[in-house]
Amino acid sequence: MSTPPLVLASTSPFRRALLERLGLQFETVAPAVDETRRPGEPPEALVVRLAEAKARAVVGEHPDALIIGSDQVACIGDGVLGKPGGREQAIAQLERAAGRSVLFLTGLCLLNGGSGRCRTLVEPFRVHFRKLTRSQIEGYVDREQPYGCAGSFKSEGLGIALFERLEGDDPNALIGLPLIRLIDLLSAEGLDVLRV
Repeated sequence: MSTPPLVLASTSPFRRALLERLGLQFETVAPAVDETRRPGEPPEALVVRLAEAKARAVVGEHPDALIIGSDQVACIGDGVLGKPGGREQAIAQLERAAGRSVLFLTGLCLLNGGSGRCRTLVEPFRVHFRKLTRSQIEGYVDREQPYGCAGSFKSEGLGIALFERLEGDDPNALIGLPLIRLIDLLSAEGLDVLRV
């Protein structure tokens, strides 16, 4: 039996780079999904809903593929931080996070277009931020411009300097694609990444 094609329903260069580490052939497709949070929607439900919506948004173009969808939010207390979109919002997010613990939730979906089977999960990852001055935050934001990243940082770059410590099972989850859990989902669909 041949392996179905693999599709990443994302335009994120960070997710693409992570998936490339597995050495699998895949295609990336931009999913057309409204990422607006519903009133009262818990963060865990939000990231699962959006990860699945991204995968389902491209299944029509790739009906026989294994489709990966992923979404991420950062949570401080009861608040949810998304992508800042610009400099001032990024600074505000980092000021709010400085000296605190922030929980990142990554929703992951693997949709088997051929069978219709949909597997979803949420992978948590906690970041403990250093105490940071406004000047340090502005310096970081001006250097990396993390406007498209939940929580306003790029942990794979200079963003690592913002952290005191990290807690979680898969550091890739912090970048937006938990590879350890993805490997489990792919295996459940018959794709062993070590034997391709």
